[in-house]
Amino acid sequence: MSHGILTAKDGAVLEVRIDRPKANAIDLAASRRLNDVFSAFRYDPALRIAIITGTGEKFFCPGWDLKAAAAGEKSDEDWGVGGFGGLNYPRNLNKPIISAVNGIACGGGFEIVLGTDIIVMEEHAKFALPEINVGVLADAGTIKLRRRIPYHVAVEFLMTGRWMDAAEAKHWGLANHVVPKGEALAKAREIARQLAEGPPLLFPAIKQLLRHTEMVPEHEAFELHDSLDIVQQVIRSDDLKEGTRAFTEKRKPVWTGR
Repeated sequence: MSHGILTAKDGAVLEVRIDRPKANAIDLAASRRLNDVFSAFRYDPALRIAIITGTGEKFFCPGWDLKAAAAGEKSDEDWGVGGFGGLNYPRNLNKPIISAVNGIACGGGFEIVLGTDIIVMEEHAKFALPEINVGVLADAGTIKLRRRIPYHVAVEFLMTGRWMDAAEAKHWGLANHVVPKGEALAKAREIARQLAEGPPLLFPAIKQLLRHTEMVPEHEAFELHDSLDIVQQVIRSDDLKEGTRAFTEKRKPVWTGR
């Protein structure tokens, strides 16, 4: 069963759509389905980029389905290996994920956005972590947000539960692109097509290096760089040789992932 989580493939790109009327809220079954989808994406060599979006013009995702909570779901359920929505703590997911934010993303929905690598927002999108208002800790939001935007901005956002619109998100560097209403998915697809033409070994190398060095001093970061197998694989790859040849021959490189 899809549990309101739809998928489609376009070449190397996986599109994931939250389609749960009326507001795209996620219950336990939907969260586990998202985890299954992203786990399969991780291990499928034919898929290199994922896009996640929501259905409709108002909601990307408001987080946990409170109707399910009222019916007995608990906040400490087993939401799946990557946590709520599959992107809170996805282990070793070294492929780029783009969010096409088509409206409101709050609570766990905003945490899904924070779990992506490139964020495209429509101009009417807005965000909040309102858990503070009901005495709940926004776990992933608390850990991730201060790493994405200035500390003082993140603390106020977390402690007040206030809303942030797309323009402010862009100001603080939380959005890569802000586009007109209805155009986020088209922009995400454009970016995905560009990424799909890139060298396959580089994306996992970039994501691993970013992850391992996020809070590490510069000198130690270079030592980690030298120790990572994926970095050494890139250095010794046929693709590196192909890239330099293609540049000198003024042609488009043909990547093999080797």
